[in-house]
Amino acid sequence: MPPIPKKGEAADDVAGYLPDAVTDEEDDIPVEVAPAAGPELPFTAIDWSAHRGDADGKVGADVIQTLVKRLPNAPGVYRMMNAAGDALYVGKARSLKKRVTQYAQGRFHTNRIGRMVRETVTMEFVVTRTEIEALLLEANLIKRLRPRFNVLLRDDKSFPYILVTGDHPAPGIFKHRGARSRKGDYFGPFASAGAVDRTINALQRAFLLRSCTDSVFEARTRPCLLFQIKRCSGPCTSEISSGDYAELVGEAKDFLSGRSLKVKTQIAEAMQLASGDLDFERAAIYRDRLAALSHVQSHQGINPQSVEEADVFALHQEGGQNCIQVFFFRTGQNWGNRAYFPRADPALEAAEVLGSFLAQFYDDKPPPRAILLAQAVEEQELLEQALSTKAGHKVAIAVPKRGEKKDLTDHALQNAREALARRLAETSTQARLLEGLKETFGLEKTPVRIEVYDNSHIMGTNAVGAMIVAGPEGFVKNQYRKFNIRSTDITPGDDFGMMREVMERRFSRLLKEAASEGEPAATADLEDFEPAGGVFPAWPDVIFIDGGQGQMSAVRSILQNLGIAGRVTAIGVAKGRDREAGREQFFAEGKPSFSLPVRDPVLYFVQRLRDEAHRFAIGSHRARRKKEMTKNPLDEIAGIGPGRKRALLLAFGTAKAVSRAAIDDLMAVEGISESVARTVYNHFHES
Repeated sequence: MPPIPKKGEAADDVAGYLPDAVTDEEDDIPVEVAPAAGPELPFTAIDWSAHRGDADGKVGADVIQTLVKRLPNAPGVYRMMNAAGDALYVGKARSLKKRVTQYAQGRFHTNRIGRMVRETVTMEFVVTRTEIEALLLEANLIKRLRPRFNVLLRDDKSFPYILVTGDHPAPGIFKHRGARSRKGDYFGPFASAGAVDRTINALQRAFLLRSCTDSVFEARTRPCLLFQIKRCSGPCTSEISSGDYAELVGEAKDFLSGRSLKVKTQIAEAMQLASGDLDFERAAIYRDRLAALSHVQSHQGINPQSVEEADVFALHQEGGQNCIQVFFFRTGQNWGNRAYFPRADPALEAAEVLGSFLAQFYDDKPPPRAILLAQAVEEQELLEQALSTKAGHKVAIAVPKRGEKKDLTDHALQNAREALARRLAETSTQARLLEGLKETFGLEKTPVRIEVYDNSHIMGTNAVGAMIVAGPEGFVKNQYRKFNIRSTDITPGDDFGMMREVMERRFSRLLKEAASEGEPAATADLEDFEPAGGVFPAWPDVIFIDGGQGQMSAVRSILQNLGIAGRVTAIGVAKGRDREAGREQFFAEGKPSFSLPVRDPVLYFVQRLRDEAHRFAIGSHRARRKKEMTKNPLDEIAGIGPGRKRALLLAFGTAKAVSRAAIDDLMAVEGISESVARTVYNHFHES
């Protein structure tokens, strides 16, 4: 099947895959779809964006009744849009006309659908050849547009794999994420990067495969430390023959492919043979390899006998939230699990939530040959056909009723229950703390987004400002930001000046973004802290500054100059007497400084926020300082990239030796032409 739009392409970019629609010039309503020229296309489109319901005052069911008249009885995908042009809902249908007609009737089974229809001002449609293509396109668009009324998969990070390379005479073993562009064998997915690291560490002890990059491998003249501690067989310096190393690689692949018993038997026989020959040193090596393999398998938990390759899903609903637990089984081994908390309307049934989740989950991941579910999902047969089409092999979706597979789904369901219980407890605690924060500091409403700022430097050098973010679900780490202090007017060590620069850059950018979205910069509406679609708000409703009255004066002056002093509450947190925790002084506008009781939960909460900001600021400063310390003078020369830099350092040893070299000596280095040699020479010599 020809490719559908990939993740990351805008929905309007679908037109690049499609022929143009023939329109009636009088009312600009598409009436016919032109036949495709050239190769057959996966689907065709009818774009209704030009026919907006608000153009003639129609909204909701009225505008849908107008649009439905020309729809075909064909499968496809529809989008419901609001007045701002945001997607409210993306759905697929076996018959677009029949499905959209249901919305036009004005009779809704749930309040969610009623709200969705009432906010609709226009719709857009894509006609597909089959319902399978409609399902795949629907999942793609939901992940791209994140519509407010759909089930949304959150925390959709790619999974790590183990890669045994195949493009080098001495294959290496590495952790891999992303596209499988490099030649080699991929094993996974694993539930976490930590699981991959532990497995690779144990496999290195068991099979002695290299983990160095190809460039390091080629540059070695003697074995590295990993060879000395028996974590590598040293193929870089021919400590092992190519044939013997290839045998180790084959054993590693066999083990990762599920033939672990065969590998362990061969190693055990070799150990017995070495022991019989009184070669106890070699026998000890085999013994250590066996122990390493046992360590790998012990970390994989339950290893089913009847499941070779499968993903196991279970969903638990409670308190208006959903938790989906996923277990990964490959080569008969358990490679970990992960919990997801998709955003969905509380009125949705488990079957609908899990079905939509599965379609989005496998949008950019290869499905296994078997998917085991703790409960049935809507349109299970259609989903099975769609995943089989996408994967290029048969994908079976089943709900086990008995036996070992049923035990696996029950185990996943129990984990889902426990994970959701922990999340509900944490969310409840966080909600109480935010409510306490509101009462303690006299805020108008319970804060949704809290930002905390701190600076870090050593005598003014490598100065970094840091911002951490917290919300109803705890720390929001993908919103953290660091600010490398750029101003040359700031006296080294001037914390007030640094904070002033951070505040100016942070809120000037927010105002600029608000203005680009059509809101006047000075009157940007900051009150909508929960935008459509449930996206975490960009504007804070309270900010904490690690500092006292002086810091707060600098911050308030910036907020006043930007015209947002009355919209963002700024609070200073100063260390108490003797810098002792629990004696912090708080500075809020309009009231004298005050302290909180030592055992006040709100005080602990603020301390935790401040400590997290301090940790992030110090970490950012250390990273910048390390980068400066490892900076090479050759990095400053135009035209000297990593390749030429490596060649020069290999030829001369140090950057200082390069600076003393003559032009002829520089030209003798491979890849250094006369013009480049003169550029390098002139960089270090003024005359």
